[in-house]
Amino acid sequence: MDLKIRPYARLLTMLGEQLIKNERIALIELIKNAYDADAKWVKISFLNFEADYKITSQSKIVIEDSGHGMTDVVIKNHWLNPATPEKKNRKMVKDTTESGRVIQGEKGIGRFAILKLGRRITVVTRAKGESNEHVIDYDFSEYDDDFLTQKGKKKELFLDDLSVSVSSRTAKTIKADEILLGLRKVKRIPQGTRIEISDLKGTWSEKKIEAVHRDLSRLESIFVESIQGKKRSQSDFEVFIYRDNNVQKFHEKYLEKLKILLNDRTVIRLEKGSFDASANRFSFLINGEPKTLSLREAQITGLNTFRKRFGDAGSVLDERKIECGSFEFGFYVFDFSAKAPAKYQLDVEDKDILRDHRIYLYRDGVRVYPYGEPDDDWLRIDAYRGTISAGHFLSNDQVVGFVNITQKGNPKLKDKTNREGLIEEGDATEDFVTLLQTILAWVRQKPYAKYRRKLGEKNVQESLKTEQTQRNFEELKQVVGDNKQAQALIAKTEKGYRAEREFLTQRAETTEELAGVGLSVETASHDIMGIMGKIFSNIDAIIQDLMAGGDLDREELLKELQSVRGGMSFIEAQLKDIQLLFKSSKQKRKLIRVREIVEKVERIYKRMFKKEGIKLSIRAVGSPLVAKTTDAVLLQLLLNLFDNSAYWLKQSSKKARNIEILLDGNKGQLVFSDDGPGVDPEDAPYIFEPFYSGKGDEGRGLGLYIARQLLERNDYTIELADLKADRIMSGANFVVNFVEEESK
Repeated sequence: MDLKIRPYARLLTMLGEQLIKNERIALIELIKNAYDADAKWVKISFLNFEADYKITSQSKIVIEDSGHGMTDVVIKNHWLNPATPEKKNRKMVKDTTESGRVIQGEKGIGRFAILKLGRRITVVTRAKGESNEHVIDYDFSEYDDDFLTQKGKKKELFLDDLSVSVSSRTAKTIKADEILLGLRKVKRIPQGTRIEISDLKGTWSEKKIEAVHRDLSRLESIFVESIQGKKRSQSDFEVFIYRDNNVQKFHEKYLEKLKILLNDRTVIRLEKGSFDASANRFSFLINGEPKTLSLREAQITGLNTFRKRFGDAGSVLDERKIECGSFEFGFYVFDFSAKAPAKYQLDVEDKDILRDHRIYLYRDGVRVYPYGEPDDDWLRIDAYRGTISAGHFLSNDQVVGFVNITQKGNPKLKDKTNREGLIEEGDATEDFVTLLQTILAWVRQKPYAKYRRKLGEKNVQESLKTEQTQRNFEELKQVVGDNKQAQALIAKTEKGYRAEREFLTQRAETTEELAGVGLSVETASHDIMGIMGKIFSNIDAIIQDLMAGGDLDREELLKELQSVRGGMSFIEAQLKDIQLLFKSSKQKRKLIRVREIVEKVERIYKRMFKKEGIKLSIRAVGSPLVAKTTDAVLLQLLLNLFDNSAYWLKQSSKKARNIEILLDGNKGQLVFSDDGPGVDPEDAPYIFEPFYSGKGDEGRGLGLYIARQLLERNDYTIELADLKADRIMSGANFVVNFVEEESK
């Protein structure tokens, strides 16, 4: 026996009442239908509401448009049939309307949004060139909201039990006439649709109506003028909201003020941005300067958000293409801090306006909901800031922007049926979100970090310029003159100030040393834990054999025990090297052969280098290189150089990965070189600054800073190789000078 699928009537509730999130989205769906119908205008009228839009039995919502209307064939075959493929089929032939608009809908259920708004609906429609208009009457007032009862009695209702009245008449509602739209009288052409909804559901209020207006004002991109530098032409699609016969006027100041903020208060502007999926490359203007970033560049592959999705050095891209397609974008970054320079400072109103906007997504110029809403975190930025690190991501508050996609260029980025964003199937949507997270993370950790650093340096310089503490002491001495009691108090205060400053300086140095210890121990602990795991496995196997009884093979047992001892010897050697880092081991400076420390660090990294295919060569020139310092200083220095080099070489797609260390005893220099991607020229001025890292999420920004600090306390230096003569390989080249400065 064959049975046909027969939906219950409550399917309409799911398509309208439950699938559509709220009344605002329901209205947007109906307005998008008018947009697809090539309407020039839409008029929404709220009729017979009490104060603050309180619903009465006489309240109605009327939606009129000047679209192409519907013929009786369209009504019969499409309008009354859920999931009609009519628009889908049209798009397969031509994805634009007669006027050139890209068709937005395709699922055939948006019209059921009317059921979110009320139980009684009358649709009057007149197609272009027809003399008659058609009337569609829905009257579901005798049913409960779930279509489980009729006139208060339980009844098993199927979808085909519901009937809708359709009739035709000589046009009397939609005809050539004048219609007032705002302050303009417009000649109404004899075509379009009028939807009257009564027996209303839900609630309305002044605040909700204002939110509807705000949604409608953002239906099309609000960034055209700001991004393209062109005056935005008056839209050929306008929406008007009326209460009874009075047009509702909403203050547009926030949009004008937003444009001013975008132009005048942005710290970082990414404009004319695009991602090319065929070339795997971002291109944009950053504060007016052109910039290109390949997905293979180390400053992109070093970002954790990118690596989690696309693998180390973008290895996943060797196996498959980016599925989301190419897209355009523009981002505006603001400084919400109280210490922002005057030209970037934001007052309370400015911040409120910016918090009302996020990063909007537009498809063919029409907004994809709910992206861009103040409480929507579609790029998961706030989630990452809360669970990973706030310092690695710009907050949602401080970034306003847009992303443009197209139906033709991004066919795999599809809307969810409930109009709540994009469907998450396959790799397309996740690729898309990850790429946007990546470029925003780059902005935070590169240009924005540099801005903050320069700002900090400026503040320090200003502080030093205006630092009056010591001068104040001198001035006070002159002011009090011969007053011995006052002079004594000033001297005492000055002495205490100097002692406290010296104490804090020592504390800072100790903190730096301990931070360096922590970073260095982390490197060695990875290998130690790996060996410990193998040792435990061997011991567990021996215990199991002993508990099983029977004769044991002495030679096999001896091999297992020797293996355990070998592992313990390795751990002992590692810990002895690490011990040299601690404060208790840092005693007097002594003459140390640098090569011995290099070889100790080589042992720590030996296993990892073998795994990653990194080859290390040590070359000595002249007499042995000797430094008068401590083991700990050299260990800190070399551990950080090794760590940085290993990280960047792992990001490289090269099969051959090399590190070369030159020990030049004649010059008193160590040159550390690799053939990785090298130091980005933009990063070069900052790599020795605290908390600045080119590694993205993986970097703490302390390694090279601590190495330089420790060397300077021994009158030594470390710099990037500036001269070709000092460069050995194509990547990063660091020169460590162990010759004390004469001035010291």
